[in-house]
Amino acid sequence: MGAPPVADTPGGSDSPVADGAAPSAHATAARATTSSEPATTRLSGMPSSLGMPPGTGGLTIGPVTPAQPIPILRVRGSHRDVGEQVGLACAPSLRAEIDRARAEVPDGRTWDEQLALAGRYREVTRAAYPWYLDEVDGAAESAEVDPLALFALSVEEIWYVPYTRRLQGRCTDIVAVPPATAGDHVLAAHNNDIPRIHQEGLVAIEWTVPGDPVVFTISNGLWLSCGWNDAGITMAGNELAPLDERIGVPRMIQYRSMLRQPTLERAVGEALRHDRASSYNQVLVSSSGEVIDVEGSATDAELISVDERGHLVHTNHYVCDRMLRYEGDPSYVPHSSRRLARAADLLASTEPGTITVDTLRGFLSDHDGAPDSLCRHPELHGFGGSRSATIFWWISDMTDMQVWFGRGNPCDSVPQTYAFPTAEEPAA
Repeated sequence: MGAPPVADTPGGSDSPVADGAAPSAHATAARATTSSEPATTRLSGMPSSLGMPPGTGGLTIGPVTPAQPIPILRVRGSHRDVGEQVGLACAPSLRAEIDRARAEVPDGRTWDEQLALAGRYREVTRAAYPWYLDEVDGAAESAEVDPLALFALSVEEIWYVPYTRRLQGRCTDIVAVPPATAGDHVLAAHNNDIPRIHQEGLVAIEWTVPGDPVVFTISNGLWLSCGWNDAGITMAGNELAPLDERIGVPRMIQYRSMLRQPTLERAVGEALRHDRASSYNQVLVSSSGEVIDVEGSATDAELISVDERGHLVHTNHYVCDRMLRYEGDPSYVPHSSRRLARAADLLASTEPGTITVDTLRGFLSDHDGAPDSLCRHPELHGFGGSRSATIFWWISDMTDMQVWFGRGNPCDSVPQTYAFPTAEEPAA
């Protein structure tokens, strides 16, 4: 979520440093590479490699719209190094997002006051995650932007007043594990829903930092919304509207720290840290089949998991009895509830031992109940560009440690795949 970065398109340079430019010392020592993986299958109604079952909703989408694959940026080195590399690759977009943010300061607050407020979150972050400031400050230096302004865009908590009626649907998560899946695979799927303006700037990043697991993310640069690591953990989640937000570690930055953890238990510990400012609903799945959903707020949380059938679904509202008192956007709950119920019904319609990656792609492509559908096309319903649309999708097979993903709606998208480098094939 957040700003759309720019990365090289097919045929571009392997480095974010322009020909003839003098790279920084960090960029020279730890150079990033960018590639766009060619799609192995171009959709024609439905892909041959990832088929969608019939009857996945009543909305008919017209001819398939060609889409460029999401570029993959590979960065490596220290936290400062990788920040600089992301900043080099995404500089135009980082600058544009800061310019756009100036017009989006909440009423009653000036730009200077917004930065001062962000500075209070930065001080908490400095104590908790000094390495994160290395990343964001490195990106700011490379992009030639104010580091505090860039940091402010990672503090979602300061960009809305009030919460009520601001959520429009911010992602659907579906998890299936044994006994639900074919071959006892561990599968997780996600539709990422934010305004369509961010779709063209998507970039997938492979982060290699010594001492950390290798991490793979899809996002708009520094602003992460889902990710995986080679320790066997996949993470996604859903934006919530907690009433108890406060000054603390921003939830987006907390999410980056969770991806650095080598075990599911340590990732959950990061989700529950006492100095958090807020919380997403965090969906964590391990390659061993363990699933923990942290439905959190700033001061409380409830942990849930799959049911006896091996199913879990979550959308953008609180569902645990303990957490209902924190709901800050009750007017949106019926809309989020429709997506949750539809996803649960689709899972329930399957026989045990039958769910595959193809099955989940079909579920993510479902249009039943539009515009409150799993696959969201606001432009087809007369809504403006500020409404949430499905700008990318992914499905992870944690048993095989592979990820399928694509830009735009899953019903109309070029599928790409990613697998973590093996020991014989080092990252980048």
